[in-house]
Amino acid sequence: MLLIDKPFASDFLIKTIKDNKFPIITTAASKSMISDTSLNWISEKEAVERYKNESDLLLYSNSENAISWIEKHLKFSRLPSQIQLFKNKILFRELLKDAFPNYFFKGVQLTELTKLDASKLKFPLILKPAVGFFSLAVHKVDNASEWKKVVENIAQEIEAFKGMYPKEVVDVSDFIIEQYIEGEEYAIDCYFNKNGDPVVLNVMHHIFSSDKDVSDRVYSTSKEIIEKHKSEIEGFLKIVGERAHLKNFPMHVEIRVDSNNAIIPIEINPLRFGGWCTTGDMSYFAYGFNSYEQFLYQKVPNWNTIFETRKDTFYSLIVLDNNSGINEKDIASFNYELLLKDFKKPLNLRKVDFRKYAVFGFLFIETSKENKSELNNILTSNLRKYITVKNTD
Repeated sequence: MLLIDKPFASDFLIKTIKDNKFPIITTAASKSMISDTSLNWISEKEAVERYKNESDLLLYSNSENAISWIEKHLKFSRLPSQIQLFKNKILFRELLKDAFPNYFFKGVQLTELTKLDASKLKFPLILKPAVGFFSLAVHKVDNASEWKKVVENIAQEIEAFKGMYPKEVVDVSDFIIEQYIEGEEYAIDCYFNKNGDPVVLNVMHHIFSSDKDVSDRVYSTSKEIIEKHKSEIEGFLKIVGERAHLKNFPMHVEIRVDSNNAIIPIEINPLRFGGWCTTGDMSYFAYGFNSYEQFLYQKVPNWNTIFETRKDTFYSLIVLDNNSGINEKDIASFNYELLLKDFKKPLNLRKVDFRKYAVFGFLFIETSKENKSELNNILTSNLRKYITVKNTD
């Protein structure tokens, strides 16, 4: 069963729903986004009854905007509390703290940030909303003087993205302070099957331009990346699944892997794969299987067969966030055609209303080892070469 909500449902996801005749819940949001009447639409009442009476019913949502619907209609189930365990980063840290006893974190209200004595904090650290999305209001802070500057600017930053997402998705009333872990960051799409066993559907290396970079610009996956980390990731996921009692549960996971190959959890996004139908669709572009079908039919990818034809190829998701320093209201247009010329093998481009979401779009590409420089170029780009500014004369 599918619960579709704003801001975006891809053509690929909608086609998946249609081809498989998956039940899709008729909500105001889903009907405003999808006009195809031939889909297997079911009423909200029927959806609730099915979830109540069918113990093996699987639910997937494309967006955390749907959390409020789940909290309202499925409060008789364990699902709302499981979602909150992961959506609230403080609760998530509490869930796993005895498995990671040396990892420092602290929850603090937004109103208390200015009152904290920075000299008592251990730097470097990460400061971010306890309930967040993308890299909104996320900062790496290296010292006490930086702390003061960041805290002073947070109110202005919050004002800039206020209204983009509902409170269930981004809530800045509480923040989490946590230690910064040296290492490489990875994003994982996975699900827990009916027996509570984790199934990994993709592993993506989240690449940064510097140790101060906290953006979401580039995610890459390959045979090498998956084979190197899959076993340890499955072990980590088993700990999460046992503690949260997870079954029939999809998620998007972010971790760091330190120099000792130890996994440190960052966050878990419940009941979906990557936001904006990004990483969920990416498995098809990269590996030829459909992640939504894998979960809803409880399938496991045959990685040995998949990798036979993809040994030296990288597949990447490019998030075209507006890091230009130019306010969206001052931008006349974004040159997507020029963007595509900078990549040897673009696979799919999705344009976004940048005035509403501060993101120009999402690009999926295939890259060989020989032309990986195009990834570095877009990673460090401020995107200004693609932007036309409004004429103010």
